[in-house]
Amino acid sequence: MAVGVLPAAIVGLPPRRRGRLALILVGALTGLPMVVGGVLASVPALAVAAIWGLAVGAAALAARSLAGQVAMVLALPMIGVGLSYSDVGTAAGLAGLMVLGSLYACLVSMLWPEQSGPRERPPLSTAPTIAYGIRLGAAGASAAAIGFLFSFEHVGWACAAALLVMRPAAEMQRLRSSGRILAVAVGALVAVALVRLQPAEAWYGLAVLVTIAAAAGTRESRWYVTPAFTTFLVFVLLLYSSPDQAGSRLGERLGETVLGVALAYFFGLALPALAARRAPRRWLRAR
Repeated sequence: MAVGVLPAAIVGLPPRRRGRLALILVGALTGLPMVVGGVLASVPALAVAAIWGLAVGAAALAARSLAGQVAMVLALPMIGVGLSYSDVGTAAGLAGLMVLGSLYACLVSMLWPEQSGPRERPPLSTAPTIAYGIRLGAAGASAAAIGFLFSFEHVGWACAAALLVMRPAAEMQRLRSSGRILAVAVGALVAVALVRLQPAEAWYGLAVLVTIAAAAGTRESRWYVTPAFTTFLVFVLLLYSSPDQAGSRLGERLGETVLGVALAYFFGLALPALAARRAPRRWLRAR
């Protein structure tokens, strides 16, 4: 449920209470796509094809509506995360906890008085194109295919990393790529250090409180620090009962994050740069 609170912390506090009901929707859009990913994970070939097709469709919708942007930057990566859970019951249980956590966060947010404030900026400053959607899908599908081929325990980690860092604006993707690797490393290392101390349960509760507060407090930072908080919570949940697995989990998480970011770099930055360099040469030959 602590993880379920995290999306609401990252979204922030809407100024009007009616707008705060959207926090429940954010939780649903975070949790329910994981169930979709869990269903797809049982048929790897279908999962890989679906990631590509959904990415193209989400990019097409994102160019036209805010709902499409939400689907592309939030729901699609969560489908990727769900590929780690071939047991649909496990994925459904996690989705339920995400929704309950967001419902709890919404109820708590109602305690704050309404206020006037500026409208939130749109999630994307550059509209995606179909070509971008094809490359986004290729990055996510490639990460998923590699995960299935090599039997990664968490197939969705590399896939989600690729889908989360890619953006239509090249400069934003560069910032998110380096930021994600650094943030994941910091969050994982801090979680490993805490778990190896084997503290009392109250210390875990305090750590979660600090993590969610820090995620909320840094939500408008230009630096991509959110993965540090999400990784910390995920690692604490994975390792608190089995601290002996800390080293292998750390290597797994960092390795799959680097893989996903590398694939996003290839399809999101390297290929467009190569195409842009070749275009003038074709024009000169045509002349």
